[in-house]
Amino acid sequence: MPDRKPDFLVDCYEIFRIRMVGSRVKGQVGKPVKNGRGFPVKELSMAVVTMKSLLESGVHFGHQVKRWDPRMKKYIFAERNGIHIIDLQKTITAIKESYEEIRKVASSGKSVLFVGTKKQAQQAVQKEAERCGMYYVNNRWLGGTLTNFATIKKSLLRLKKIEKMEVDGTFSNLTKKEVAGLLKEKEKLQKNYGGIKEMKELPGAIFVIDTHKEQIAVKEAHRMGIPIVAIVDTNCNPEGIDFPIPGNDDAIRAISLFTSIIANAVIEADNEQGLKIIETLGDEDDVTTDASTKSEDEEIVDYSNYTPTEVKEEDVEADRKDEQDFIDEDKVYSGK
Repeated sequence: MPDRKPDFLVDCYEIFRIRMVGSRVKGQVGKPVKNGRGFPVKELSMAVVTMKSLLESGVHFGHQVKRWDPRMKKYIFAERNGIHIIDLQKTITAIKESYEEIRKVASSGKSVLFVGTKKQAQQAVQKEAERCGMYYVNNRWLGGTLTNFATIKKSLLRLKKIEKMEVDGTFSNLTKKEVAGLLKEKEKLQKNYGGIKEMKELPGAIFVIDTHKEQIAVKEAHRMGIPIVAIVDTNCNPEGIDFPIPGNDDAIRAISLFTSIIANAVIEADNEQGLKIIETLGDEDDVTTDASTKSEDEEIVDYSNYTPTEVKEEDVEADRKDEQDFIDEDKVYSGK
């Protein structure tokens, strides 16, 4: 790939900036943003991502022209130095759609699975997934992770069992060879299943980096009816992806930016749920009842409906006992 010079980056920024403000310069009213199906997209009040951050992360750089997929033509803006340039205006629109979808999934109580097994994506996927408390696969996608999840659960239980044996002192009763074998098995399971160890059911959505490499994961999610949010580069096929995000899936900075945006969507949904719970608790604290407002020492003003309380037999017996135990001081001193 040829050198990406700073002046080339400035030229790209100017081109995209002119395209975005062109309608306002001409005095035209901007058209509402629509998704791929023609439905209007709800604009978010907070900026999910800026054009400047996308350019600085190199999101607009695609693959070489000879490696392109013709089905990505609608997302390609131009060609520079034998490299396809991705239309960042469409990228921003796709990011907003994907952000809203992930936020809805997380708000409904379902999980989001982060998938990125290429070397550039492994660290970013693990970091952002752990930050938002979701599951991830960053080493290798094992066939049947979604379509045969019942079998995958057995491996997860095996991993938890070995971890428990290591903690509760079972290893002390085993030979060195047996312990070494169990530790080796644990390392292998942790490498492949560590990110989904606590996943008890299928995720509500899946976020994929590089659909060309993660074809098996995409097919399984499509077969199970799980919504797919994915980064598609100029060499990928966007068809079959529910929420494609055109962008560079090879640069570490671009991958980190995309994963952080998806993680922010999950965190925002969790914060909204927390605020709803707090508001609900506040409403419950404001509820007052007759029993709570009634004072035991309240003075009776209206005696027309007053009925004295009945004297209990226990109280009468207690009074008699007190009378018997009472000592008349006058009689005691007069007898002396």
